[in-house]
Amino acid sequence: MHLITETEDLARFCEAAKAAPYVTVDTEFLRERTYWSKLCLIQMAIPGAEDTNDGDAVLVDPLAEGLSLEPVYDLFRHEGTVKVFHAARQDLEIFYVEGKVFPKPLFDTQVAAMVCGFGEQVGYETLVRKIAKQPLDKTSRFTDWSHRPLSEAQLTYALADVTHLRVIYEHLAAQIAKSGRQKWVAEELGVLTDPATYTVDPAEAWRRVKTRTNSSKFLSLVRELARFRETHAQARNIPRSRVFKDDALLELASTRPTTPEELGRSRLLLREARRGEIADGILAAVKAGLSAKPDAMPKVPNGRDQLQVNPALADLLRVLLKAKAESTGVAPKLIASASDLDALAAGVRDLPALAGWRAEVFGDDALRLCRGEIALSAKGNDVKVVRL
Repeated sequence: MHLITETEDLARFCEAAKAAPYVTVDTEFLRERTYWSKLCLIQMAIPGAEDTNDGDAVLVDPLAEGLSLEPVYDLFRHEGTVKVFHAARQDLEIFYVEGKVFPKPLFDTQVAAMVCGFGEQVGYETLVRKIAKQPLDKTSRFTDWSHRPLSEAQLTYALADVTHLRVIYEHLAAQIAKSGRQKWVAEELGVLTDPATYTVDPAEAWRRVKTRTNSSKFLSLVRELARFRETHAQARNIPRSRVFKDDALLELASTRPTTPEELGRSRLLLREARRGEIADGILAAVKAGLSAKPDAMPKVPNGRDQLQVNPALADLLRVLLKAKAESTGVAPKLIASASDLDALAAGVRDLPALAGWRAEVFGDDALRLCRGEIALSAKGNDVKVVRL
């Protein structure tokens, strides 16, 4: 197998990839012990024979001493070659954090497969089986990719993630072109190449903490504790849970310790978090949360459970969604979620289902249904839209 450990060899392959219509890309990484993913391996393949010993598919060792990934970043900036990934989000985050670059143009086979009717968040193994007609050995999936040397089983597994991807890409790209849904795919990929997707603002970290109370005072404490945890974890490249877990955060927001002695009585806080920098940070966060002025406290989000939902209209919207999903061959959840339908039936209009290709497929008619401009008619197993 062609394992690249020298920058010169990497540059040679990337130059060859620039002359190809596309290159398939995947990565192996670790994240259990760090905040940012640790890149351990890059797999790439360009169109060629299925025999992977011909140089059309390579493995790149980013942990090799002296290896520069600049040839890869240069390839990503080359717009004459499509960069093909499957479920690209975590891969793109790695390359954005490491090299401040997004691969363009981008093609994500998971997104394309959803648009082509393969269901929501379809796995790579499923596409390999259904499109490439090949088995896939996943036994090396959860091995330690940072350990060197890599085993033959690991190398074989890693290479399969990009060699089969060539067949999958060519099949899905043809289907997308035939159906004229390139715009649909482009809209979905726009999120993946937006830096905001991978930028975690410590001031907004509290929004990911699930709480059972909407008290502004309590949320103010949650916000400051989450802000400190995010900042501390990012600065030291450690997982959030190594600082303190969500259950401990919520406990601290409830008990509001203001002294080291009070902090020491926490039941859920890790021992190392009860002293030193973390303890100081917790006490400062609690102080900041308690001293926040009312107009600076987090606004209580409007929960969907508080919406005045018209149940009959929500049921009609579900029927409409099912009919539209069947006619387009797209998974219903990709078009609109159950909570989106309830919100729509309650009068909410700022929803993804009402924008872009989703509006074309479902949203526009959903609004007409809400306004009483259309009705639904059933004949056998078919549901049709009737304009009034």
